[in-house]
Amino acid sequence: MSKSEGYVSTKTARAFSPTTQKRREKALLEKRTRIMDAALSLFAKNGVSGTTVEQVSELANVSKSNLLYYFKSKDGLYLSVITHLLDVWLTPLQSFSADQEPIETLSEYIKVKLEMSRDNPAESKLFCMEVVQGAPLLLKELETPLKALLDAKSAVINEWINAGKLKSVDPIHLIFSIWAITQHYADFSVQIKAVTGKDLSDPAFFDSTLSNIQHIILDGLKPA
Repeated sequence: MSKSEGYVSTKTARAFSPTTQKRREKALLEKRTRIMDAALSLFAKNGVSGTTVEQVSELANVSKSNLLYYFKSKDGLYLSVITHLLDVWLTPLQSFSADQEPIETLSEYIKVKLEMSRDNPAESKLFCMEVVQGAPLLLKELETPLKALLDAKSAVINEWINAGKLKSVDPIHLIFSIWAITQHYADFSVQIKAVTGKDLSDPAFFDSTLSNIQHIILDGLKPA
């Protein structure tokens, strides 16, 4: 056997300690999050067509090549941002179950949705913009996962109705109504402040808004 045939390379792939690996993973996640936050801000302000990859990379303080390492294109970045928003918004709805008390559950759901409008108005406006434009990049997400979730939670609401815990109502229209009213306070915040002089950042206005929405939606659903 020749020397070359018997040679075993001692050069191996670099291994990191668990602590170092966790630190690297955290740094990568933080950079990805920073990119998505920058993209959200610009997309909500300028739309997709009015935003460039260079603008996002500058705001996120990363190079364009680094951004494209995480997201292959501007459309890919936009789709990641918008689907993440959809996931966040739908998480509270996923918790609905037939063994819960419906009025309490719906009351809490309205509160969570209004808090999202208060705390994440840019996200709500971006999603609204996407849907108004016909959801060209999000349509598959709306037609499959979203529809499946709404079908499942409509079945839960129907169980509440059949058990005499709620008055009869079309579950889909109930969910749509909650979305429409709560997200109105984010999507039309300029109009609301122009009329009332206040927005959801005012604690008293938030509490009053929440109380009125819960009253408007829920009082008509309580069984006699």
